[in-house]
Amino acid sequence: MKKYLIQLVLVFTLISLSGCLNDLDVEPIDPNLITSANVYETVEDYKKGLAKLYATFALSGQQGPAGQPDIEGIDEGFGNYLRQYWNCQELTTDEAVLSWNDATIKDLHWHTWTATDVFIAAMYSRIMYSVALCNEYIRATAGNDDPDISKFHAEARLLRALAYYHAIDMFGNPSFVTEEDLPGAFFPEQIQRADLFAYIESELIAIESDLGDPQFEYGRADKAASWMILAKLYLNAEVYINEPKYTEAIAVLDKINNSVYSLAPDYMHNFVADNQTSPEMILPITYDGINTQTYGGMVYLLHAQIGGSMPTYDLMGTGEAWAGLRTTSALVNKFDMDNDRRALFWTDGQSLEINDIGLFTDGYAITKFRNRKLDGTPSDSDQPVMVDTDWPMFRLADAYLMYAEAVLRGGSGGSTAQALTYVNALRERAFGDGSGNITAGQLTLDFILDERARELFWEGHRRTDLIRFGVFTGGDYLWPWKGNVQEGAPSAAHRDLFPIPSTEIGANPNLEQNTDY
Repeated sequence: MKKYLIQLVLVFTLISLSGCLNDLDVEPIDPNLITSANVYETVEDYKKGLAKLYATFALSGQQGPAGQPDIEGIDEGFGNYLRQYWNCQELTTDEAVLSWNDATIKDLHWHTWTATDVFIAAMYSRIMYSVALCNEYIRATAGNDDPDISKFHAEARLLRALAYYHAIDMFGNPSFVTEEDLPGAFFPEQIQRADLFAYIESELIAIESDLGDPQFEYGRADKAASWMILAKLYLNAEVYINEPKYTEAIAVLDKINNSVYSLAPDYMHNFVADNQTSPEMILPITYDGINTQTYGGMVYLLHAQIGGSMPTYDLMGTGEAWAGLRTTSALVNKFDMDNDRRALFWTDGQSLEINDIGLFTDGYAITKFRNRKLDGTPSDSDQPVMVDTDWPMFRLADAYLMYAEAVLRGGSGGSTAQALTYVNALRERAFGDGSGNITAGQLTLDFILDERARELFWEGHRRTDLIRFGVFTGGDYLWPWKGNVQEGAPSAAHRDLFPIPSTEIGANPNLEQNTDY
């Protein structure tokens, strides 16, 4: 589905930051108006509608790169789902800082955000927007016995589960709507975290048999994608519902690890313009420079990491440098800089320590994501701004590390020996031989946390990881500029969750704010 994106207008109730709805008994007067009731006539029509659901994670609006945004109240590029998800997951941690002064963006570094934060509100709205579109599509495809459309229906339910997984992780107790809630004027109920956990779990289990087998079509959610979301849910269950589910995580991860996926021989294969050919990609968010034009997503991530003395086109495959994103010494110091090939840092003209977040040359830059192919040749579209590099939402290396962690946390059904084999497979790829391999005695939870940083940095996992290990807030683990102090300072425990946006609280009497916001 990498090249298969369209513009499609759907009629649905849009969850927004503000507004009022009056007469909602609205059968269209214009017979030429396209609605979900008349847009679907062929299997191809249904597939185009499904493409819109995938596009909500990649794009920002209806025409790209700007001009018809999906949500209001924020710049269209900033309002992109992947861009905000990445910012929430990475700028709040030891892995990334951003030099720009847009609105409250630095509050994410400093752990000083409030319920009025525009970027957090955009993330919440993006989740609800995706849920709304999925609900409409699920209604439109319910009961259709065509095998292709049945599969589309299951994929839509998976994408909704993915959005709700992001909601349970970041907001805890969000608004909750399903296909059973027909469009109209009502206040959505607030669902509690434990109930949302059960819902996501039940949905993913229910649709498994209707999804395509692993790797049946690149870019589409398949059985392995559902297993990855389930594994994430189970691995974080002690955070979400105060109940360990590491045994369940191992059982699901075994399905992935024993499936068709394999590690790419070259680590960089997962982050270049032809990463669709990597054998370890489980669920990507797809981009190409012609058909997926946005200033969010991979366009933001790739360009914002370029600045200072970094080559643009020759190394990174792009014509622009936005000079924003760097990393902290806390991440750099976890690497064997001489031997670990995952140490993708640009150090020329950059200082290790960050004295001024607003100065791009303070902090090492990152060269992980590139708009060139693995062999160094230009991307297929070879655009100066728009990129062909896909986002690796889930890949096999993550499953390997999750398995090892679940075993170390006491889950049954796995083995330390297998966990060690998985971890050392990653390290052999990183070091080029067995020189970086570890022993069973070195395989500890502390090691796993650091290894996840080395293997998965900037891939949108770090905030969730730090919370699961109990070190995102508080003072047990500090990094530069945590707590708005250069050397790092403790932050309050309630920041393990983001606040429900104040605009949502004000508009919906059914919502209660998360504690201490």
